[in-house]
Amino acid sequence: MTIAITGASGFIGRRLMKALAAGNHNIRVLSRHAGTNLPPGVQLHVWDAMKGQPPSESLEGADAVVHLAGEPIAQRWNDEVKQKIRASRATGTRHLVQALSTLRQRPAVLVCGSAIGYYGSRGDEVLTESSAPGSGFMADVCVAWEKEADLAESLGIRLVKIRTGVVLGANGGALAKMLPPFKAGMGGKMGHGDQWMSWVHLDDIVGVIQHAIDNPVRGPVNGTAPSPATNADFTKALAHSLGRPAVVSMPAFSLKLMFGEMSDVILASQRVLPKAAEAAGYAFRYPSLEPALANILAS
Repeated sequence: MTIAITGASGFIGRRLMKALAAGNHNIRVLSRHAGTNLPPGVQLHVWDAMKGQPPSESLEGADAVVHLAGEPIAQRWNDEVKQKIRASRATGTRHLVQALSTLRQRPAVLVCGSAIGYYGSRGDEVLTESSAPGSGFMADVCVAWEKEADLAESLGIRLVKIRTGVVLGANGGALAKMLPPFKAGMGGKMGHGDQWMSWVHLDDIVGVIQHAIDNPVRGPVNGTAPSPATNADFTKALAHSLGRPAVVSMPAFSLKLMFGEMSDVILASQRVLPKAAEAAGYAFRYPSLEPALANILAS
């Protein structure tokens, strides 16, 4: 297949590109960085998602498009950063779909990134793809993001919206930020620790995306493992995997001082289950936390 990818320089995008290349697919990367370092054979097309539509030659004849581009969430927010987070997703997706509408030959499927931030913070409530959106900045961003992607369906393109959880993998993502203090024996729960963390192994989020390309999946798909954990249980499992204690808690007020409004994402409770992925036949390689951590830490 010929597959176009945006956000290929990100944590998920890099692994997805590698997996697709191993499957002998033809890969086109849309990036705002002309100097992006890509594997041999991968085509680069320069595109700034917030400035306009991607060049038609980057999409014409593609069998599938995977849209992962977006301003990083894990930074201290101010008004400018929040505007970039929203625009890079909602406006960028609008520009992409507008470009798809002009093609003579449209792709069969658009797999568009989203996030479990869609659900807001919901305590112990079990959340599936049929759950209503929540409230807060990230929920509003995800709703706007998905609304722009929905327009692809009117073009006759099968649309899959991957609501990604906390992605765990070596050399990047949330775990890379957590490992230094945990390795030093200074890790522990964040806030009260009762909030649910819906995590997923990097190999599985890539697997879910590939499954969505290859199978007749449609609509929202939660990109999370089947066994979410509370923050307290997650940090305990991580410390145990490293042979370290987990006794240094990070109070909520300290997180707010460090990260400002972005701390709401860290402290949010989202107990999300991947019902759509499982119903579509995707078999998780790492459905449980301990084996997932063991695999990553052995990398």
